[in-house]
Amino acid sequence: MNKRIYISADYAENDGDRKVVEELKKWGRDNYHLSDFVDMAEVISGSVSKNNPDCRICDLKEEFNKQIKASSIVLLVVGDKTKDRTAGSRCDGVMCTPYKQNANGTRFCKWHSIFDLHDGSVKPINRYSYLRHEFEQAKAMGKQIVIVYNSSRRETSWLPSYMHGYEDKAVPFWTNVGYLSRSGNYKVIKGLLGYD
Repeated sequence: MNKRIYISADYAENDGDRKVVEELKKWGRDNYHLSDFVDMAEVISGSVSKNNPDCRICDLKEEFNKQIKASSIVLLVVGDKTKDRTAGSRCDGVMCTPYKQNANGTRFCKWHSIFDLHDGSVKPINRYSYLRHEFEQAKAMGKQIVIVYNSSRRETSWLPSYMHGYEDKAVPFWTNVGYLSRSGNYKVIKGLLGYD
């Protein structure tokens, strides 16, 4: 059974949560694991930013909205730096930073009016980080939300304040295997994603 899963994670090169995403993708590709899924975030990664030289934060958030709306599950990866991440929060409808061009400073917003969304989506012009925007959009669309810690323990102190109320639902992604090794907790994650 193919599921459309949107994965929200901190993709920072050196201290993000990419290893969790890589493990999930491995499960979706190999013949051993049964989790056949489409990572909805990967489907769109770079499409707006590559095709639009004036791509802005709100353009990306609007694309996130569409992909989350088309997903069946939103899986959020929470790491030790998640609650401190602010990428995407510099959009107020007046001045904004073009995507990945922070060195060029801010420019006047190219949108002269706030998006008028009739489907209940979170408006893409906001001061939310990308991660918070994805979480709020998942809630607004009534999507099943799965939260995993990039850890082998429950790390409730890592949850951002906007995820209050999910402390008992978030689970460790990793399980310890041996003394210095760990692997993704496939059985638990598979169950949370509805593959049992």
